[in-house]
Amino acid sequence: MKAHDGMYIGGQWRPAAGRERTAVLDPADERLLAEVPAGDARDVDTAVRAARTALPAWAATPPAGRAARIGALRDVLVARRAEFADTVTAELGSPIGFSERVHVGSPIAVAASFAELAASYPFEERIGNSTVLLEPVGVVGAITPWNYPLHQVVAKVAPALAAGCTLVLKPAEDTPLTAQLFAEAVHEAGIPAGVFNLVTGTGPVAGQALAAHEGVDLVSFTGSTAVGRKIGATAGAAVKRVALELGGKSANVILPGADLAKAVTAGVGHVMNNSGQSCNALTRMLVHRDQYEEAVSLVAAAVAGYPTGDPRDPGTRLGPLVNAAQRDRVRAYIVRGIEEGARLVAGGPDAPHARGYFVAPTVFADVTPGMTIAQEEIFGPVLSILAYEDQDEALRIANGTVYGLGGAVWAADEETAVAFARRMETGQVDINGGRFNVLAPFGGHKRSGIGRELGPHGLAEYLQTKSLQF
Repeated sequence: MKAHDGMYIGGQWRPAAGRERTAVLDPADERLLAEVPAGDARDVDTAVRAARTALPAWAATPPAGRAARIGALRDVLVARRAEFADTVTAELGSPIGFSERVHVGSPIAVAASFAELAASYPFEERIGNSTVLLEPVGVVGAITPWNYPLHQVVAKVAPALAAGCTLVLKPAEDTPLTAQLFAEAVHEAGIPAGVFNLVTGTGPVAGQALAAHEGVDLVSFTGSTAVGRKIGATAGAAVKRVALELGGKSANVILPGADLAKAVTAGVGHVMNNSGQSCNALTRMLVHRDQYEEAVSLVAAAVAGYPTGDPRDPGTRLGPLVNAAQRDRVRAYIVRGIEEGARLVAGGPDAPHARGYFVAPTVFADVTPGMTIAQEEIFGPVLSILAYEDQDEALRIANGTVYGLGGAVWAADEETAVAFARRMETGQVDINGGRFNVLAPFGGHKRSGIGRELGPHGLAEYLQTKSLQF
């Protein structure tokens, strides 16, 4: 694992404009892993100018040529898979098995999908007496979070490259080493100089400078709804396009007749994966009153299989949270749940280890829809179990938040589950344990965001239309 003391701009590593540094800590034991430059507006400006200079040639590259470069990038990710997994585990604290399967496996699949899409996507169509051209939107400012430090980068970079855009990436300050390693992969894959640029730094400084830069045509941001509002306001004031993938408070609805044990096991795993640090984690489990206590017992048993531990141990299933602030935030929500009268079934606010940013896997029963833990995004290994009387009440509870990113429905048959899912106000719903699909659009309703990622819908975010009349 190597830390670069510079920014990747214009195809090379360059010294930062300033002397500020950001410390990168191992969340499992709090030791210093590295220090990287904390870029400022000067670094962002240099990077945007490099992207702007590279734009005409890259936009003019035939789709097959762009597809070949994305395919080469995918091949580098495959070749350096173990290195990426080790880096994600070191700076995020994800268990090594999950890092290998999901944190690296998913981005490889996403890169492969956009290599295929770049070669096959209809960038031109005939409508009546007009030819409609789908052209790259221009220079993209991509701002990514720490919870999936490689996947979220690839989910923005790959479609931008496929569309013919150039871009500047500002990764989260907690996980810059994965982004630096990705820049190495971009270079190794032969992506032309200036097409991809990396500036590390903080959100309020480098991120804000990137969102506000007049040379950026589209801001693609993934993170909290609070920060998303600021990004959207900045982009709107400049009349530039914006794509926002924000927070979530997803419901896992178990209807009568469903396989309760299977639904509970899958639901618990969905929350505990990545230590609950997933924007679409199914943190609200909705169960019919007739099965409620049985479900609570099953959840408690399932959670017992997720003790916290060293993320480098292949047997560990639950690692630490990313930093001290996130740990303290999650513990505060657990305390709030107890204070508001929820029944603590497992876990609690006490630290399970003397060192590291660990939170015990926590389960609350007797949660009501108005409680804080049922309404706000916690972003930790905390599951709330709510009871409902009938499907209409279950739907009101499922839709009763400001978010609408993900969800799940379990039923005795697919038809019943789909009928319920159609009424949910959310961007994506898993039906009876449906699998992740790299071609399906991912994004939210309501305050969970604007725009979509992945597949052809994700590629369309980076295109603008031009019509020629004949």
